[in-house]
This record gives sequence, C-alpha cells and structure tokens, in this order.
Amino acid sequence: MEKKHIISICGDLASGKGTVSNILLKDLDYNTIYKNGEYFRKLAKEHGMDVTSFNKYVEEHPEIDIAIEKSAGDFAKTHDKFIIDARLGWYAVPQSFKVYLKVDLDVSAQRAFNDKNRKSTENFATIEEQKADIQKRYKLENLRYWNLYKVRKDDMSNYDLVVDTTKLTPQEVADIIKEEYFKWLEK
Repeated sequence: MEKKHIISICGDLASGKGTVSNILLKDLDYNTIYKNGEYFRKLAKEHGMDVTSFNKYVEEHPEIDIAIEKSAGDFAKTHDKFIIDARLGWYAVPQSFKVYLKVDLDVSAQRAFNDKNRKSTENFATIEEQKADIQKRYKLENLRYWNLYKVRKDDMSNYDLVVDTTKLTPQEVADIIKEEYFKWLEK
C-alpha cells in the first residue's frame, strides 16, 4: 500500500486529539485537519441531541455514520499533507500513519468536564457524570463500529503508534508522533 503524507489520530475521549492535531498541523506545515468529530457534534446539535443520544440515534441510522467515515476516505483521494482527527480515520484512510492516543479515564473526565467547547453537546453537573458518559459513549461507539465495519478501534494492532497522553504535554505527544512518523515514511 502506498503511504501518503497523512496522519490519522484516533483515541480515547479527551485524550488530546484536537490539541495535538493543531500542533502537528503547525509543526509539519500541513494544509488542514479533517475533523469527523466536529461534524458529528454539529449533526448532534442540529438534531437537538447531546453526543451520547446522537450515538444511539446513529445506531438506528447507519447511513449517517457511513457517510461521515466515507468522507475522510474521499478527502484523502485528492489531498495530501493533512491530519485526520477521527475515531476511524485509520480505517477510512489505511495509507495514513495511524496513531492512537490513550488517556487515564479520570484524567479524560477531568479534561472533558473543563473543556468549554464541549458544553453545547456535553453539559454535566459533575465530573462523575462526565466519566459515566465517557464510558457509555465508548461502549456505544465500539458496538456500532463492530456492527457496521467489523473493526474495533480499541484493538491496538490497528495502529502504527500508541501514545499514553495521561502524563505528557500536548507538545511532547506531538514530538513523539513526528519522530515515529518520519521513521515510518522512510521505511
């Protein structure tokens, strides 16, 4: 398979995918970040739902999920030098450098709870509520991806690199990714 200058970043909720993607975009001088999650949140809001409820809705309307995932693959056919920030970016664009970002659940809940950008689609009164929602969404997504695509995003063999972001700064994570990405390109 021909490698492309594309990095697909998948990972746990609130593992730093968006922040790290922005750093990589700047550091690599790439053109864009393709964000499936942003589109998913927009659709949830348009349907008057929080993201967890929309996850359930999409189970009953798989054409929505299929269209979202297909869009990343279609974009990669005509573009190069970009970052994909998407749960199944690695699946949609197999010729990309595939990265999974892990994070401790308590840290994930804390990050998500304090993220002002999430409040319009994830508004919880406590960190514990946020944590319970993260666990619920994780299970819903895994089940949906298995039922639709027969893939498991939590199977680490799908990725070229796995990084635990729990105790690292976003810049440290980006630096690890760049180092391994350049090695991968040279192979």
